[in-house]
Amino acid sequence: ENVSKLKKLEYLNVALNNIERIENLEGCEELKKLDLTANFIGELSSIESLKCNIHLKELFLMGNPCTEFEGYRQFVVATLQQLKYLDSKEIERSERIKALQDYPEVQWKIREQEEAYLLKRAREKEEAQRRMQEKKDEKQKQMDSKLGCDSPDSPQEKPNQAEADGEQERCRTVENDDDDEDRKFWEEPTPYTPESRLETHRYIEEKRRAKDNVRESKKREKTAWTLVTAEGKVLNVNVPKLHFSLKDDEENNQIILDLAVYRHLDTSLLDVDVQPTYIRVLVKGKPFQLVLPEEVKPDSSSARRSQTTGHLVVTMPKAKETILAKQKVSASIKHSDCNTQQKTTRSGQVEKLEVDPSKYSFPDVTKIIQEKERTGQGPIKLQPQKVTEAKKSSDDFENNEDV
Repeated sequence: ENVSKLKKLEYLNVALNNIERIENLEGCEELKKLDLTANFIGELSSIESLKCNIHLKELFLMGNPCTEFEGYRQFVVATLQQLKYLDSKEIERSERIKALQDYPEVQWKIREQEEAYLLKRAREKEEAQRRMQEKKDEKQKQMDSKLGCDSPDSPQEKPNQAEADGEQERCRTVENDDDDEDRKFWEEPTPYTPESRLETHRYIEEKRRAKDNVRESKKREKTAWTLVTAEGKVLNVNVPKLHFSLKDDEENNQIILDLAVYRHLDTSLLDVDVQPTYIRVLVKGKPFQLVLPEEVKPDSSSARRSQTTGHLVVTMPKAKETILAKQKVSASIKHSDCNTQQKTTRSGQVEKLEVDPSKYSFPDVTKIIQEKERTGQGPIKLQPQKVTEAKKSSDDFENNEDV
C-alpha cells in the first residue's frame, strides 16, 4: 500500500513475505530493481502490471510457485521487454526473439497452470482453517488442564506433604508436555503456504511472550522491598545506591535533599513522593526512602533537576514556621530599647527614647547662626579678635562675672 507514491524509488526488496500477486507498483516511475524472492506469487500474469515501469532492468522471482510453471521464463522475458536480468541471469537477444515467437502458445499454457494453482490454493486455505481450529481446541484443553494444576487448594482442606509432592510432579509433567509440544511443532511436516508461515510466526511470538511474562514475574518477585514495617515504622532505604545530602536551611526554614541521580537519566523515570515525615523517590522503579528530621509541608515542596549535574533537588518547607531573619535584624537594637518598646505597647503610655551623645553628634544651632552673621561681614570674619575688642570698648558693655 502507498508504495506507488514513491516516484523516485529505484530498488525495492520485499523478499520473504506473503505476496501472492504483483500490483500497485505502476507509480514507481524510476524503479530499476525489484526483488520478490521467496514469496507466494502464483498469478504469473500479474507481472503485466510492470510494463509501465520502463526503467525496470532486474527482476527476482526465485522461490515463488510461478517459477515451477512450464514456460515461466519465456513468458516473463516476452512480457517485460525492458528487462535485462531475470533471477540474476542475463537475458540475451536471441532468447527474447524466441520468447516473442512462442508467446501466444506460452501464454495459453501459463493461463491453464494459473487456474490449476488457484484451485489448489483454495483447498490449502480450507485445510489451513481446519488445522487452525483443531489446534485451538487442543490448546483450550491444555489450558484447562493447566488451570486444574495451578488452582489453589481450598482453605478447609490442607494437603499433606505427599499431596504437595504429587502436585509438583504434575506441574513438572505439564512443563515436559510443553517441551514435547515444541518439538512436535518443529518436526511436523507442513505445506509451504502463506498460512503455514503465519502460523510459524504466531507460534514464535507466543513463545516469546510467555518468556517475557516469566521474566516479568521473576522481576516482581525480586522487587518486594520492605519500606514500612508491620508496626508502621518507616525505614531508610537506598536500593539504587545513590549519593545524597540532606541540608537543614534555617534561614529559609526548609529542608533540602540533593539526590545524585544519573546525569543522562530521563526525568520520566523519576517519581517523587513527599510525606510529612519522610520522602520517597523511585529511580527506574528502585526506591530511595529517607526519614526527615522534622515535619515538612508536602503541598509546598518542589522538586527540580540541576542543569549542570543532573541531580534531583527537593525543597521541603518545614511545618513549624520560625522566622529567624527578623530576629537577626532586631539584634542591632539594644535590649534596653526593646524593653522600653515592649513597656510602651503594654502600658499604652508614650515614652521618649534617650539618645547617647557619644554615639550621635548633632550640630549646634547657635554656632550655625554666628557663622551666618560672620559670613555676611566679609573680612571681619578673618579678624575675630578685633570684633570682640570693639564690643568691649562700647559704653553699654558691663562685665558681670556672676552671669
